[in-house]
Amino acid sequence: MYRILALALLLVPLTGTSQVGGESSLKFALYSPSWGAESGLNLLAGLHLVVDNQTGTPIRLVDLEFQSDIATRESQRIRIDLDIAANSLAEVDLPYTDLLAINQCATATLNSNWRLVEISNYTLNPSVRRLIIQDTSAFRIYQCISEVRTHWINTSSSEEKVHSEWVLYHFENRPNG
Repeated sequence: MYRILALALLLVPLTGTSQVGGESSLKFALYSPSWGAESGLNLLAGLHLVVDNQTGTPIRLVDLEFQSDIATRESQRIRIDLDIAANSLAEVDLPYTDLLAINQCATATLNSNWRLVEISNYTLNPSVRRLIIQDTSAFRIYQCISEVRTHWINTSSSEEKVHSEWVLYHFENRPNG
């Protein structure tokens, strides 16, 4: 347990010191009911994307391309095409895309009885945890990191931007689970 906690604490600072691009003006989080489903009813239920456009200009989020760290797996591109007003939030439901099998850490973590809560390009803070985790008194957080390429267009100027950055896979594990 101490090894996992130490690893989680070490991974958080990597987001600011990596060679991948700096912090993005576009914050996003992906959720899926199928990540931790107890039954097959929610299997491949889809993805829910929430985006916070902090750019100050209207944009169209074209796609997110999750890079694979497994040699036999291709990166996964999720087509979004979502218009987001300046300094605004937007959300959309998308078809399911397997973002777990392309990341060694995520695959190993799921095999160790952890449940994926979200994938985001920001650190999951305690106030957000209370919104997505039902029992906050009995969980521990574990994170895996991966690289994503975020592609958007400034709809005012037609300028395109591709930003490479880290995303965090946020997991929870209840002590009795």
